[in-house]
Amino acid sequence: MKAIVFDVFGTIVDWRSSLIHQFNELEKELGLELPCEALTDQWRQLYAPSMDRVRQGELPWTVLDDLHRESLVKLLNQHGIALDEATIDRINLFWHRLTPWPDVQRGLQRLKEQYIIATLTNGNISLMVDVARYAELPWDMVFSAELFQHYKPDPEVYLGACHLLRLPPEEVMLCAAHNSDLRAARALGMKTAFIPRRTEYGLQQRNDLEAEEAWDVVAEDLVALSEQGASHPGHMSRAKCV
Repeated sequence: MKAIVFDVFGTIVDWRSSLIHQFNELEKELGLELPCEALTDQWRQLYAPSMDRVRQGELPWTVLDDLHRESLVKLLNQHGIALDEATIDRINLFWHRLTPWPDVQRGLQRLKEQYIIATLTNGNISLMVDVARYAELPWDMVFSAELFQHYKPDPEVYLGACHLLRLPPEEVMLCAAHNSDLRAARALGMKTAFIPRRTEYGLQQRNDLEAEEAWDVVAEDLVALSEQGASHPGHMSRAKCV
């Protein structure tokens, strides 16, 4: 194995707490009462359906920033919240300032010593560059759905990253906190690593609490994953490091 590519939203960054915090700050600034948690959760609920409209051909290729903004406008209208265009643009950029989970920076730095590390995300390139700078993420490369004009779980995204790395799928591992993402990658011959993020959706989260299949590696966090890699560089296979 030569490279590890990472899902970002949920696996690397805590999008939910980050968005709620930013909504709370905006609420204080504007002197408005905003349903901060509801807006955050409902916005995320529109994430997959908005991409499915692109994947199914209902919309032409549209980057995630634009899909996010369309979903945001819909939500604000539903809640009867009237904001000017500049403020809506500001809120849409909340996704560009997301805080990493506590283990991420240390884990990625250690993994980078042994492997190529990169994103494999539905976020567009400018979004991911901003997240990387804000969260101080040491990527070797940013692979984005935008490069392939397909959204995960379309195979073009996974295979496209392998192709650009000039590596066969079996030499590339996807690390994700979402079992469905790993299923799509494994079906194409990639290695898989599961990292649980049990509060990604808050304390009431019910999905992706544990590995649902025998992934190549199951690690409690990225530090544990990096320790497995340091012990067996290039051979993180059929291991459970918890």
